[in-house]
Amino acid sequence: MHKVEFKQLDETLYHEKLDNGLEVYILPKKGFSKTFATFTTKYGSIDNHFVPRGETEAIKVPDGIAHFLEHKMFEKEEGDIFQQFSKQGASANAFTSFTRTAYLFSATDQIEENVETLLDFVQEPYFTEATLEKEKGIIAQEITMYDDQPDWRLYFGIIENMYEKHPVKIDIAGTVESIQDITAEHLYTCYNTFYHPSNMVLFIVGAVEPEGMMAFVKENQARKTFEEAHEIERFFPEERMEAAIKDRVLEMSVQKPKVFVGIKPEKLDFEGEEMLKHELAAELAFEMLFGRTSDFYHHAYEKNWIDESYSFDYSLENGFGYAIIGSDTAEPKVLAEEIKKTIAAAAEKWPFGQEDLDRMRRKKIGFFLRALNSPEFIANQFTRYTFNGMNLFDVVPALEKMEVADLQKAFSLVSAESQQSVFTILSPDKKEAE
Repeated sequence: MHKVEFKQLDETLYHEKLDNGLEVYILPKKGFSKTFATFTTKYGSIDNHFVPRGETEAIKVPDGIAHFLEHKMFEKEEGDIFQQFSKQGASANAFTSFTRTAYLFSATDQIEENVETLLDFVQEPYFTEATLEKEKGIIAQEITMYDDQPDWRLYFGIIENMYEKHPVKIDIAGTVESIQDITAEHLYTCYNTFYHPSNMVLFIVGAVEPEGMMAFVKENQARKTFEEAHEIERFFPEERMEAAIKDRVLEMSVQKPKVFVGIKPEKLDFEGEEMLKHELAAELAFEMLFGRTSDFYHHAYEKNWIDESYSFDYSLENGFGYAIIGSDTAEPKVLAEEIKKTIAAAAEKWPFGQEDLDRMRRKKIGFFLRALNSPEFIANQFTRYTFNGMNLFDVVPALEKMEVADLQKAFSLVSAESQQSVFTILSPDKKEAE
């Protein structure tokens, strides 16, 4: 077992790669009573085109299957696994994102029992055609519910505008039509391909003794038989740099119009330290331009172009990413144009210097250090960083090394007018008025 000390953060991380390929990380937290564990596979909604384990030809599977599989994993022949966690005093959950599926629990006691339950239920699939049909109805209702939520439609609407072919443009849950094509055979194919231990990470953080817990996990895994690890071949369509759709309006019943401006990054093949540096630099740049202490924010607020719903975000994964800025607003066209003008002005002449960077750096480090008090934050973020070849605990050192030129360089990759798109939601009467 490897032990890595991050003295600056007063954290010690324990790590071991097991014989079956599973990466196990344990982070003991002094003074904490709760333990939080995540068992995560590097498999998300975008992984719909791949070569199945043991085969040579690539296949495409129905959209939404990763999310569907997550739901079905909790259903076992002997009953619902949630009840088992509840009996052991744990709160369990799961989520599917574009790039990963995570199963998790939090508890204050019976930690070994809950870790064993977590490992065992994820590593024992049980799918039948009979139970699939019931689940299709449940997930179809979930999809329909989200289709009626303006904020959800706004978020996916701007992503659909930016991406022409990449599966990130498809709702994580798929569509009501696509999930009807899912079979038990599909689920087993995806499970056998992506749920091998070598494609997964177990992360345990909180009130845990690392040596004993690592031995417990190793013993659990040694009792099971797995096929040999293999490299997973995933395929994604080539995507042009420019935004696919420049401007689009959706009619929905909303009290106030909603607008998002999205920017598609020019470079999307970052990984490891380079990815960490770019992501942090871009986040700092957008915080300076559009954060709540920015000139843009104060001006837009005074003009009543934005309200409490205002937000901005920068997300990056290998192969896709986006910056999104927007708000509910009575002036969607004006707000979108002002956002674009702010981006264009910064691209022409970077308005921030060393003093601005130092101030924003301190703010970012402070936020990060506070977040390290949350086991949930650590576990969820650590796994994402690991899957992208990064280390969560390198964030502070990377921020401390950041220079103004790094921010300019990162921003230059997310600022071209051709990469920008606008998505607006208007109520039908508002559209008629215009």
